[in-house]
Amino acid sequence: CMYCGNSYKGGGIHRMKYHLAGIRGQIGSCKKVPRDTRVMMQELIASMRKDKKKESNDYDMGDGDDEYENEEDVQEIPHPSVDVKGQHKTSGTLDKYLTPRTTSNDPSLKSVFASKEAIWRAKMTVAHWVYDACIPFNALQSPNFQQAIDAMVGICQGFKGSLYHEIRAGLLKDCKKECQLLVETYRSNWEKNGCTIMVDGWTDNRQRTLINFLVYCPARLTFIKSVDASDAVKDAPTLGNLFFEVVEWVGPSNVVHMVTNNTTNYTSARRLLHESYDNIYWSPCAAHCNLLLKDISSMPHMDYLVSRLSHVTIFVYNHITLLSWLRKRSGWMEIVRAAMTRFATSFITLKSIYDHKPDLQALVTSKHYINHKLSRTSKGKSFSFTILDNKFWDDCLIAIKVAAPIIRLLRIVDSDEKPSLWYVYEGINLLKFRWDKHLRKNLHAVAYFLNPAFMYDSGRVEKMEIMQSMHDLFEKKSICKNGETTMSEIKLFQKRHGSFGRDIAIKLLNTMQHDEWWRLFGHSAPNLQKVAIRLLSQTSPSSRCERKWSVFERIHTKK
Repeated sequence: CMYCGNSYKGGGIHRMKYHLAGIRGQIGSCKKVPRDTRVMMQELIASMRKDKKKESNDYDMGDGDDEYENEEDVQEIPHPSVDVKGQHKTSGTLDKYLTPRTTSNDPSLKSVFASKEAIWRAKMTVAHWVYDACIPFNALQSPNFQQAIDAMVGICQGFKGSLYHEIRAGLLKDCKKECQLLVETYRSNWEKNGCTIMVDGWTDNRQRTLINFLVYCPARLTFIKSVDASDAVKDAPTLGNLFFEVVEWVGPSNVVHMVTNNTTNYTSARRLLHESYDNIYWSPCAAHCNLLLKDISSMPHMDYLVSRLSHVTIFVYNHITLLSWLRKRSGWMEIVRAAMTRFATSFITLKSIYDHKPDLQALVTSKHYINHKLSRTSKGKSFSFTILDNKFWDDCLIAIKVAAPIIRLLRIVDSDEKPSLWYVYEGINLLKFRWDKHLRKNLHAVAYFLNPAFMYDSGRVEKMEIMQSMHDLFEKKSICKNGETTMSEIKLFQKRHGSFGRDIAIKLLNTMQHDEWWRLFGHSAPNLQKVAIRLLSQTSPSSRCERKWSVFERIHTKK
């Protein structure tokens, strides 16, 4: 035996299996065999006994003629145990060695008693496969990875992995069918609360125009399909046909809202869709308010400021001696920072430079810079002048504050200083222009009116344009089947009568999802409740379509 070093004569390999398995009667037990090897031998012997039992119908377990089935010689397979002083070892049946399906937080008994070497060997096997197949390391962070291992271990030893053809054909079809059945379970929620179709077009690395279709509802955001629309996107009728297909698949009566890009071709396709389905409201993605940043950047004084900003960042990052000096400063962070939108990059960089104003001014006044030859060049002098120019820093602060409300919506930056009034006035005018052009929709206004947090906050929702939008929308039978009754119920909501006036309803205004609030406290106005839940369950941006571009691109790549 290679583990304990003992030698035995006669019986051949079969006796050695009993020796390693620790089954007394035929041979002495090995005291040094690893737990995983002992368990493997025990399972192998049990399998042999099971096969032998199948071969003979008149097999007798109590027959002592068979040297391997003598109960006096062959004892029941012992349960692995740990020697603890004052406690006896326990024994059990072979079933206890069959590893059940587990989770990463619930290891099997076999894995607990496995040697460190066996665990290392198993992990090395997985590592070899990952390296050989060039599998990205982040694939191991998928929850499906541990589930796959648990499923294979649950089958026990001898499991053969899926074949190439199974993964490529049969199992792929099964996964697709499973996914389709899952999506079908969401239809009841679409019918109950309505849904929003989110459409987003983008261009991949091969210059193909791809369009992603998703359906949003409170239960789940569901991917429908991704279409190569390189030809269709240029033609409004063809693009409209794509919209028709998706609407018909989701169900026209289930769709409340459609969110798309705000380009001309999408707008034209929207008009075609509205001719057939007047119950579906369209609006561009609300996240496209970042176009306002583009308008602000194109203003002459902003363009000049961005130009000076560019010279500063280029000069610093083109000279490693300056960058190294700055990086040694306490709390230093890089100036050039990626932004959530390309239009916000300049404003994010402005904020970053403004935050490092003391570091940059310390640099140009330090002996390290003054004695360096760079300070005597024309670009160096221009850099020093810009950093020591108070007007440059004032302009940076003004630009940051003008962009702050927009960038705050995008959850990027915030600031506290108050900008100049004329600068703010021009910026807000641009914001109003973008809103009036793209986002002034009846759907937004009525959703604003029905939001309880706004209704009970200083009466802002009673503006004439909001009330007019509500009247127009409630005249639509597809949105409100009983307009007169619904309008009469608005007073209950406004005056906090009935269920709207409960103390707990007021306390939960700002902490609960608004559609859920209406489900709990809107029963005094059942018709208005139904409209409110349907509208407040929708979303306004289509930016969620953009978060899995690499996945969407794989859909159009043949494997």
